[in-house]
Amino acid sequence: MKMSRIVSLILVVVMVVSLLVSCNIGGNNNGGNGGNTGDHPYADLNGTYDIKMWVSELTGVDEQFQEQINAFMAKYPGIVINAEISGVTEADSGSSVVADVVSAPDIYCFAQDQLARLVQAGALAKPIPQVKEEVEKSHDSGSVSAASVDGTMYAYPLTADNGYYMYYDTSLITEEDAQSLERLIEICEENNKLFRFALNNAWYTASFFFATGCTSEWVVDGNGQFVSYNDTWNSDAGLIAMKGMKKLAQSSCYNPDNNIFSDAAVVITGTWATTAAEEYFGDNLGATDLPSFEVDGKSYHLGSYTGYKFMGVKPQTDGNRAAVLSLLAAYLTSEECQMQRFEKFGWGPSHIEAQKDEGVKNAPSLVALALQGEYGIPQAQIPGDWWNTAKVLGSNAKDYSTDSEYRDCLKAYSDALAGLLSK
Repeated sequence: MKMSRIVSLILVVVMVVSLLVSCNIGGNNNGGNGGNTGDHPYADLNGTYDIKMWVSELTGVDEQFQEQINAFMAKYPGIVINAEISGVTEADSGSSVVADVVSAPDIYCFAQDQLARLVQAGALAKPIPQVKEEVEKSHDSGSVSAASVDGTMYAYPLTADNGYYMYYDTSLITEEDAQSLERLIEICEENNKLFRFALNNAWYTASFFFATGCTSEWVVDGNGQFVSYNDTWNSDAGLIAMKGMKKLAQSSCYNPDNNIFSDAAVVITGTWATTAAEEYFGDNLGATDLPSFEVDGKSYHLGSYTGYKFMGVKPQTDGNRAAVLSLLAAYLTSEECQMQRFEKFGWGPSHIEAQKDEGVKNAPSLVALALQGEYGIPQAQIPGDWWNTAKVLGSNAKDYSTDSEYRDCLKAYSDALAGLLSK
C-alpha cells in the first residue's frame, strides 16, 4: 500500500513537470495574457477547481485572500478557482492537519515550528521545480531555509515576521522607561493599567530563558522525525529566568491575555496586532524591543523567537490540480500579494523586493521587530507537545518563593523532555 502511494506521487510529479516545463511561475509573470480567450502560458491547466483553504482567523484576511484569488483568475483566464476559505489560527492549523490529513484543506497557512510534523505526516506537497526555483530566487534566504527539511523545500514563505516585541503607551512611558521591566511594572501599577504578556504560552515564556542564555534545540531527520535535543533550561540560568518571570507574574498589573489591548499600557505581541494597536493607542502608540529585567544586580535583556509563517499545499492525486495549487500558492505569496497584506494588516514580507519598500522598512511594528531581532533566537522545528510541557513554567512562576521550589519545577520539566522524542 505504501509503495503504491509512492508510485502514484511520482507519477503526479512527472505529469506536473511535463505540463509546466517551460513556465516561469510567480506573481510577476506578465507574459501571454490573452484576455478572456484563455490563451496564456498555463492554458493546458484551464478548468474549474473547487478547493478549501485555511488562512489567518483575523478579521478581513479571508476577504483579502478571496480578492487575490480573483486577481489570479483574471491573470490566467480559463483557470477557475472556487475557494471555500476558513479562518484558522496559524498556531493551531498544523496540528489540525496532522490529525486528519485526508480531510485537511488543499492550501493552509501555518507557523514555522509545525513544518517537521507536517512533513512526517505526508501533509505537504513539495513545490514543483519551476515554483521552487522562483521561490528560492524571490524570497529571503532565511525563509527559504526555514521552509525546508534536510535541504528539501516543502512550503511557500508567507511572512518574515513571526516574532514579538512591545507596544506601549507613550503618554505614560518614556523610551528610557521602556527598557526596564521593573519600571514598566511600576508605571502600570501606579496608573491601574495592565501589562499584557502571555507567560502561560511557552512561545512567550521562552523570552526569559533566552535572556539568561538558556537553549532548547531539537534535531529532526529527513523524514521530519525528532531524534535528539539540547535543552539547558534546568540550570542556574533557568533559575534566574524563573525569578525574572515572577516579578511580572505576581504583579497586580499582569494579565496573560495579549490578544486584546483594553486597559493596557504595555502589550507584548506581534505584527498581527498592528491594526489593533494603532486603534487602541492612537497618537500615543509606541513600539520597541522587549525590556530587560534584573536579578541579583545583573541585567538580562528579554529574548524571543524569530521566524516565518508559511503556506502549504496538500499532496494531490490529479496532476493538473497539483499544478494549479502550486501556481496559486506561488501567486498568493508573491511580492504583489505580500505588499497588499502589509498595507492592510501590517504583515512583514518575506519577498525580497517587498522588503525593499520604504513603507515596509519604516513601519513602526517592523522596526520594533528588527530591534528585538538582535536578541532573537531563530525558531527551528519543535515537537508539538513541547509547548504544553514548557508553558507550565510560566504559568506557575508566581507560585514559588524558594530556589528549591523553582529547581523542582525545572527538573520536572527536564524529565518530561525525553518522552517527547517518542511521540
